[in-house]
Amino acid sequence: MKHTFLTITAALSFFGYCSFAQQPASFSSKLTLSPEITAKDLKTEIGYLASDSLKGRRPGMPGADLAAVYIRDVFRQSGLQLMAANGFQEFEVVSDVTSGTHNQLSFEDFTAELNKDFIPLSFSSSASLDAAVVFAGYGFDLDLDSLKWNDYKGFDVKGKWVLILRGDPEPEKQSSFFISYSQERLKALTAKDKGALGVLFVTPSDMEKTDGLMQIQFDKTPSDAGIPVFNITRATADRILASMNYTISDLETSIKENHQPSSLYLPINVKATSDVIQQKVTARNVVGLLKSSNTALNDEYIVIGAHYDHLGWGGENSGSRLPEEHAIHNGADDNASGTAGVLELAAKLASIRDVLGRSIIFIAFDGEEMGLLGSKEFTKHPTVDLKKIKTMINMDMIGRLNPASNAISVGGTGTSTESDTLIAMLSMNRSFESKRSPDGYGPSDHAAFYSENIPVFYFTTGAHDEYHTPSDDADKIAYDGEVEILGMVLDLAQELSQRSLPLQFREAGAKQGVRYGRNLKVTLGIVPDMVSSDNKGLRVDGVKKGGPAEKSGIVKGDVIVAMDGQPVTNIYDYMARLGKLKVGQVAAVEIMREGKKEIIIVQF
Repeated sequence: MKHTFLTITAALSFFGYCSFAQQPASFSSKLTLSPEITAKDLKTEIGYLASDSLKGRRPGMPGADLAAVYIRDVFRQSGLQLMAANGFQEFEVVSDVTSGTHNQLSFEDFTAELNKDFIPLSFSSSASLDAAVVFAGYGFDLDLDSLKWNDYKGFDVKGKWVLILRGDPEPEKQSSFFISYSQERLKALTAKDKGALGVLFVTPSDMEKTDGLMQIQFDKTPSDAGIPVFNITRATADRILASMNYTISDLETSIKENHQPSSLYLPINVKATSDVIQQKVTARNVVGLLKSSNTALNDEYIVIGAHYDHLGWGGENSGSRLPEEHAIHNGADDNASGTAGVLELAAKLASIRDVLGRSIIFIAFDGEEMGLLGSKEFTKHPTVDLKKIKTMINMDMIGRLNPASNAISVGGTGTSTESDTLIAMLSMNRSFESKRSPDGYGPSDHAAFYSENIPVFYFTTGAHDEYHTPSDDADKIAYDGEVEILGMVLDLAQELSQRSLPLQFREAGAKQGVRYGRNLKVTLGIVPDMVSSDNKGLRVDGVKKGGPAEKSGIVKGDVIVAMDGQPVTNIYDYMARLGKLKVGQVAAVEIMREGKKEIIIVQF
């Protein structure tokens, strides 16, 4: 694909392309195209998308906006019909959580100082509470074959604050059974289940020597705990405990030495207000349509997609494998390589549109690194009838073909009755080996389409040492190898477009894509919605064939609101409830279906 570039230093509105308020001063736009897929053109595209000027393409940031404009312009120049709103399908995502201006905490004659004595946690609800306090040890209520521990036994915490130690009483034991139940969200849920209306977490000295506070960091889950949740210093906790002549270190030491719960009613009221602000930004899928001239097939579609977002400057909870290193994560392989592949294929297939049967939709997804948000947005609000999409091809990290192994991975080959044979045939006489995997579910955007019973293909050259680090740069891409891979994807796309009958979907591998803790003994067999933040339950996005959910009558679109009598408002609640069930157990699962509540009995 031959092309020229023009650098524009004037305002972007000069071209009428972009309405974004905040943009860097310049960007590059592809102006002329020819259809050849070459290493030279890939270098140019990946070089731009993975350049420092785009600052890691974090959703909602100016660099991501520039990338979206660039991709949209290439679609336009390739002759694609821009879909959604002039090529952009916009949606809102939570990018960060910060503390607001109304956080307060006080008791008796002490007024705590925000960021010095206390801080709200990112999953705290914004609420106020003036109530008594119960010290509840490490906040566990565990009744397992391997571990029995109940910090709440004999204590009524209804309507009260619960003061809880973070971590567990076996910090030196790497294989402790407590580990899977020590997350603050799980402890806050247990306290809420017991009737507590607020949680005060304090960090034991074995976790943090200097008595510092936790950082308020977004954990990529927009749902909150439903109650105010704070982290307080040990010094603040000692003030709360003063009337009992205890320090938090005394209680910590006692629990560890005796290896048993040690809870206390405290004759003190704490008054506090939590104010947590979710910072929301606009993310954008870029969508273009190559309409076939074949009137018999052109109202059916093949999707070719890749995500273009990455990790920005990295940092804690960004997904970076070096979270302590504040540096631009350019994401050349992940996933400028796949995005460039979409651009190249769009131009190439547009040049041969006369031989196509089915039409092709090209999508550059945003928000993949935040949890497949872009692909979920598209499958929930598609630009065409979702039933008309017959196959989805996803490319995620296709730029590091290793000459030693000389192999790529092609996932989803079991998601139709024809896929495995088709890939085997297309793999013949290639310069690389294709390792086939049948599973349709996986850690990239094809999973959202598989959940909708659409056959998928997932091309990747796999992870490497630079994955999710600042070192994933354009100079490490195996450009000639990517050209070869795109040749195979091109042949696949043509075959899928031209064949008289579409691929016939079949389930291949579990659609259960979430794991929480190592002690999860059962599965319901669903694909949970991990995006919704309304705290009204957990939507079922898919049901595994033959699993407990399907056998009991749970269907896609149901919203789980309770399990075994305990409320479910989000994915964390769901996994916590599931973690307490055992193989063979029968439990009642309450669902909302078409606005009506139903109770379904499930055999696990």
